[in-house]
Amino acid sequence: MKIVNNNSKVKEIISNVENKLNNNFGTTLEEATRDELYKAGAGCIRDDIMHLWTKSRKKTEDLGLKKLYYMSAEFLMGRAYSNNLINSGVLRDYKEAFEKMGIDFDDILDEESDPGLGNGGLGRLAACFLDSLSTLNLPAIGCGIRYEYGLFRQKIIDGSQVEVEDDWLRDGFVWEVERPELTMEVHFNGEIRENWTEDGLKIEHYNYHTVLAVPYDVPVMGYKTNAPATLRLWSAKSKQNFDLHSFNKGRYEKASADSEFAEVISKVLYPADDHMQGKLLRLKQFYFLTSATMQLMVKHHKEKRGDLHTLPEYAAVQINDTHPTLAIPELMRILMDEEGFGWEEAEDIVSQIFNYTNHTIMAEALECWDENMFKLLLPRIYQIICVMNQKYCERLRTYYPNDEAKIAYMAIIGNNQIRMANLCVAVCHRVNGVSQLHGDILKTNLFHDSYNIYPQKFLAITNGITHRRWLALANPELCDLIQDNVRGDLLGDYRLFEKIMPMADDAEFCKKYDAIKQRNKRRLAKYLKQKQGIEINPDSLIDVQCKRLHEYKRQLLKCLHIIYLYKQVKKNPDFLSKPITFIFGAKAAPGYQRAKEIIRLINSIGDMVNNDPATKDKMQVVFVENYSVSVAEVLIPAADISEQLSTAGLEASGTGNMKFMMNGALTLGTMDGANVEIFEQVGKENIFIFGATVDEINSMKQYRTYNPGTIFEQNPMIREVCNCLIAGELPRYGKRKYSDIYQSLLFGEHNIPDQYFVLYDLPSYVEEFEKVYDMYINHHDEWVKKAVINTAKSGFFSSDRTIEEYNEKIWNLPTYK
Repeated sequence: MKIVNNNSKVKEIISNVENKLNNNFGTTLEEATRDELYKAGAGCIRDDIMHLWTKSRKKTEDLGLKKLYYMSAEFLMGRAYSNNLINSGVLRDYKEAFEKMGIDFDDILDEESDPGLGNGGLGRLAACFLDSLSTLNLPAIGCGIRYEYGLFRQKIIDGSQVEVEDDWLRDGFVWEVERPELTMEVHFNGEIRENWTEDGLKIEHYNYHTVLAVPYDVPVMGYKTNAPATLRLWSAKSKQNFDLHSFNKGRYEKASADSEFAEVISKVLYPADDHMQGKLLRLKQFYFLTSATMQLMVKHHKEKRGDLHTLPEYAAVQINDTHPTLAIPELMRILMDEEGFGWEEAEDIVSQIFNYTNHTIMAEALECWDENMFKLLLPRIYQIICVMNQKYCERLRTYYPNDEAKIAYMAIIGNNQIRMANLCVAVCHRVNGVSQLHGDILKTNLFHDSYNIYPQKFLAITNGITHRRWLALANPELCDLIQDNVRGDLLGDYRLFEKIMPMADDAEFCKKYDAIKQRNKRRLAKYLKQKQGIEINPDSLIDVQCKRLHEYKRQLLKCLHIIYLYKQVKKNPDFLSKPITFIFGAKAAPGYQRAKEIIRLINSIGDMVNNDPATKDKMQVVFVENYSVSVAEVLIPAADISEQLSTAGLEASGTGNMKFMMNGALTLGTMDGANVEIFEQVGKENIFIFGATVDEINSMKQYRTYNPGTIFEQNPMIREVCNCLIAGELPRYGKRKYSDIYQSLLFGEHNIPDQYFVLYDLPSYVEEFEKVYDMYINHHDEWVKKAVINTAKSGFFSSDRTIEEYNEKIWNLPTYK
């Protein structure tokens, strides 16, 4: 194939790809498979990244720069190839090069699997943070687990979620580098012996199981960075070689037992924990991550700096939610048992290094471990936590001398449980919420008694998203439109979003903006047709609620609203003058039966609405299978309405709301999480708010004034909608009605009916949705103006701004130059 092109960069890329195909795969451009073309192209940009990454890491060490260890159980990275091309500034060159080779570049990008390293907002936040840390040239390592199968791949069969293994590593992972020379040993179970010597107390841990933690490093490119961040993922391996003797004796299970004990640790993200074995495996995972990371951090510091007393000058650790909390007692163990530090010395170092980001106020999500299980699996860590708890309670008694009940509530250990959030609050230098409202709730509610003692410890830093992925990559036409109307480099400066505010009154700009939205809808329609065989009307109003499936996020509220609209259209065919497509995307945790039942309900409602001749041209309900980062990149730019329906006070922040906002969807939501700050940014006229406030919810809880049964009896609309759950008109899938959901709304569980206030907020939601619909249908020019304003104000929610705040208020990292 002869290629003629005057662009030297494009010619260079073509040559490099052909060389990769020849040298790495023994094939030619004409004979290569799409997978080989993907790996060859990815390998070319990888070579450039590796050179920069290696150089920056060496210089960081030579300069002795302080480094951040960002520890998280999840890193929902999304596909790396296109993101690396965007951030390296060569996406267009690569696209043109593949076109010159006669290859559809989008098909090549589609060859890459989404890394199965995260579930929802927690993991996506961590991914955005690494992008921004790199963009801002701040030295950082993200520390996680190299889950072999990720969470799960979701299939919808007969309306229900079925979990299938997510074998995302099947074809390899181009971007990682195995680092066997940095392998650490992690010890489980065993016994502890205390030996008093002339040098003091010596701790001996023996009869333990050993698991090897092998690190795989992945460079994370920020935008035009000089210092790519590192994502370090730990893989669990057995220390023992294959037991050939047992195998030859016919004891096959024994031959592989040690391997199975070890390697199951990094098999699956969030194994089902509705049974004891699942809980035990999760605890193994979190200790595995924290022990390996802390050991390597200490080893590295000793080799480079020598004196471990200076560790806080060179390392900061951010605990992203409670999963990595065991890093705290693990570092205490290393400093005392292996390095000879006294308790006070070790405690002083630990209290300077660690910081904690809280992501929830929900009691069931504040990680606690059964004390007996913990003691058996991690005997030395258990001893250390017991001493930490004793000393912490002694300190608390100086502040609350006559309130043992309060001390018991604040204690690290209580009711036969070890409480990770309380451990973080007791030890960490800073504790932050992830929106201003959430930060206030931590101070006034969840950690109120600790805040009274240590007010300087608590702060709020509002979450953010990287606009490189969520605008430039997901919505390139809109990114180009904005860039054409501002001076400066939008991808490097989030403050430039604000510069398009005057364009909201520019008719020509708004026309172009709206046309981009319509093309994004058509792209979504094409995607759904190709992937799921679903045909949607791209000219309809696209209403989207895509996020992790949880009762507090209230997908159920949207279900009831769709039933309401269905009933209205059945009574009056002219009730809707423009079609609406309702799109859901969500995964339910494997052991969360109520969440799975809500997925079944969504699909059941979809069958009812989509197949009824009276409604199928007016309304459509779509459940997007296996929602992921790459799916979101197609879905979010096409959305008109961003559904953010969480019960006020329960969503810490949300980041989906920011992605939808940036791409011109208007928020319909409660005053919860970062919705509050979106409201403050765009003004009340450019967002649609409904429902009870945090104060109103708290008042109803405190005085028990909410009675859903009374609302049911007094409101005919609610009665009609709820009765649909049990009347038999919904397709049942397995002939099961939805009586359990009906019962939970009216009569509750554990004597708490409708604990997420679904029925209370439903009338307000119905009323507000009518305003949204009317605005879109009858005042579309005004709608587009509001959308432009939302995009213009979305720069505040860039993760670059978030990371700047973290660094200013918590980490104090130097900038790599």
